[in-house]
Amino acid sequence: MHGLKTVAGLVMALGIGVPAAQADTLSVVKDRGALQCGVTTGFAGFSAPDSQGEWQGLDVDMCRAVAAAVLGDAGKVKIVPLNAQQRFTALQSGEIDVLARNTTVTQSRDTSLGAIHAAINFYDGQGFMVPKSLGVKSARDLNGATVCMQTGTSNEQNMADWARANNVKYTPVVIEQFNEVVNAFAAGRCDVFTTDASGLASIRIAKLSNPNDYVILPEIISKEPLGPFVRQGDDAWLNIVKWSFQAMTGAEELGVTSVNVDEQLKSANPNVQRLLGVTGSAGKNLGLDEQWAYRIIKQVGNYGQSFERNVGLDSPLKIQRGLNALWTDGGRIYPLPIH
Repeated sequence: MHGLKTVAGLVMALGIGVPAAQADTLSVVKDRGALQCGVTTGFAGFSAPDSQGEWQGLDVDMCRAVAAAVLGDAGKVKIVPLNAQQRFTALQSGEIDVLARNTTVTQSRDTSLGAIHAAINFYDGQGFMVPKSLGVKSARDLNGATVCMQTGTSNEQNMADWARANNVKYTPVVIEQFNEVVNAFAAGRCDVFTTDASGLASIRIAKLSNPNDYVILPEIISKEPLGPFVRQGDDAWLNIVKWSFQAMTGAEELGVTSVNVDEQLKSANPNVQRLLGVTGSAGKNLGLDEQWAYRIIKQVGNYGQSFERNVGLDSPLKIQRGLNALWTDGGRIYPLPIH
C-alpha cells in the first residue's frame, strides 16, 4: 500500500492524471455556480474584452455554451486569461474547467499533458504577415528575414520545419508574451510575424495602428485545428463540452437559430425535436436536463451565428467560412447525430 501511495503521489507530482478534487468536474462546476474557462490574454475575434469590458469571441462563446448547458445561464462564466505557457498547467491543476484558448490539437497535447481535446471549433493554418514596404509577395522570398513568434506554441516547430524544407534561412525573435510579440513586430524589431492565419487577421485589424501598411502572405504552412481541451480521466465532462459544440453545429445544419428556436420547438422534424429536448433523452445521457441544447442555442446561438459575429463577415476580421463551413457547403464542420 505504501508503494502504491508513493507511485500515486509521483504521478500527481508529474501532472499526470486528474486532481482528486476535479475528478467530477460537473459536480464542481455546479457547486461553484460558475464555469472557469481559460482563454487568451486578448485575441480579437476569439477572446478579448469589448469596450464595456465584457469578454467576446468564438472561444468565449464555447465557454458560454457549456455554462448555458450546465448552469442554465451563459453568463455564469469566469474568464481566466492565460498565456501560452500557463494554459495547460492551469487545466491540469484545476484552476480552469475548460481550456478554450485557440489551441492547436496535436498528438503530444492530446496524450502527454493530462488533457484531451473535446472539439475542433476552428480549422486554421500558420501564415506570415509582413509590412507592405518590404515588397515581399511570397514566404519563399523571406530568406535572411527576422521572424517574430511566441514561445510555447506550435509556431516555432512549424516555422523550423517549413524553413528547412524550403531552404529558407531566418533569425527567430521568440518572445513569451503575445502582446510583446505584437509590439516587437510593430516597432520593426523583426521583418515577419508568424502565427495562425486567423491570429494574423486579428492582429492586423485590432493591434496595428495602420492595418493597410501590412499584408498577409498567401502561404499556409501547417494544419492548425483549434479547439477546447478538458482534463483526461473525466469522460462525463468531456462529453458535455464535446456535445455542447455539436449542439451548436447541429443547430446550424438544421436551421435552428437563437431567433427561431422557440418556434422550432413545434417542429415536426425528429432531429430538431431530439436536439431541443422535445423527444429523446440526450440530456439524461449527459447528466443534464433535456433543455441543455435549447439554452445553448437560445442564449449563445448556433455555430454559424457565433462565427459570423465574431470572426466572419459581420465582424471586423471578415474571415471567410472556408474550411469552417458546414460539410454541405464544402467545409469540414460535420455535426454528429444527436439521438
